[in-house]
Amino acid sequence: MSNVSQQSVTQFEQVSVVKAANVYFDGKVTSRTVLFADGTKKTLGIMLPGEYEFGTDVKELMEIIAGSLEVKLPGNEAWISINGTGEFIVPAHEKFQLRVHQVTDYCCSYL
Repeated sequence: MSNVSQQSVTQFEQVSVVKAANVYFDGKVTSRTVLFADGTKKTLGIMLPGEYEFGTDVKELMEIIAGSLEVKLPGNEAWISINGTGEFIVPAHEKFQLRVHQVTDYCCSYL
């Protein structure tokens, strides 16, 4: 797990939101893109129970706001459990796997 913590942030100020949803896995994972004045972006989304594999273009910080899941990070054989809140970092150009057990609310920051 990462020591990077932004979980105390509950609201983003002065942002733009892309209206069109990002929809994956037949609608079981969705998110909205939030754009910041400094050029950075985040996505806020929901994952329904299921098993998923994602790939990254850039380094990502995944903050789990609420839910229950397991994540298998690149280069690791063990699954990491997150119940409630937590976070993990995925390097650029890697794949990671998720087993979502309960509806999970997340924020992804592109680093």
